[in-house]
Amino acid sequence: VQLQASGGGLVQAGDSLRLSCGASGDTFRRYVVGWFRQPPGKEREFVASITRSSDTDTADSVKGRFTISRDNAKNTVYLQMNSLKPEDTARYYCAATRVSGIYFQEGSYGYWGQGTQVTVSS
Repeated sequence: VQLQASGGGLVQAGDSLRLSCGASGDTFRRYVVGWFRQPPGKEREFVASITRSSDTDTADSVKGRFTISRDNAKNTVYLQMNSLKPEDTARYYCAATRVSGIYFQEGSYGYWGQGTQVTVSS
C-alpha cells in the first residue's frame, strides 16, 4: 500500500487543521493506521491510531484536541486537530500495518507516507 499524507500548513495557536492520509494499492480497511509526528530536533512520537474496527488510541499530549477517524470508502484516514499549540509543530506522518501489534510503537508499522508539515505560530 502507498500512503500520501496531506493537509498540513502554517496556522496560529488555537486554530484547527485536518490531516488526511490517503492510500492506494490495496484495500485500506484491512490496515491499522497510525499518525506519528516528529518535532524539530526531536524523536518521532506517537499521536493516534485507528484499528480495522475503528477503535482508536490517542496520545495523552493531544487527547481531547485531536481525533482520528477513517472513511474506508474513500481509502482515507483523518486526523482532526483542534486547539493547536506551538508545541504541536512537527512533521506528521501516517503509517499502516496489517499485522497485529503495539500500535503506539512505530516499529509496528511497515508502510509510511512522506509526511506533511504542521507549523503552529504563537
